[in-house]
Amino acid sequence: MAKKSTKNLSIIDQELKIDGSISSSGKLIIRGRVTGTIDGDVVIIAKEGQVNSSATTVSSITIGGNFQGELSASKELIILSTGNCAGKVECQDLIVENGGILNAEVTCKNAARLTKNTHSMSSLADLKPEKQIEL
Repeated sequence: MAKKSTKNLSIIDQELKIDGSISSSGKLIIRGRVTGTIDGDVVIIAKEGQVNSSATTVSSITIGGNFQGELSASKELIILSTGNCAGKVECQDLIVENGGILNAEVTCKNAARLTKNTHSMSSLADLKPEKQIEL
């Protein structure tokens, strides 16, 4: 019989307020209030959730509530139509639904640039320039 792969699921519910550091593996759903740092895999801030973080490091984050602070997502940042994100953001992929609010200093990088840069000067010439959008 094959072993089932179980993923952790943690929920910070509406009436819960956390002030401090959170470290999680698997999926973390925030419906309450968090102030502090978050280190995790997949984080979902529900419509009712509020996060004020000096340092959040995740692989993927979906914001349906409010996020304020510094965020580094190695894969993706998704802001839903009910979401509000402010502060400083670094991610690989950025998706903002119609109605979502993004008021942040944003840096979108490819996977190679999110990791520690160990390229020599000759290999830097081979990197594609970052895409820029002119408004």
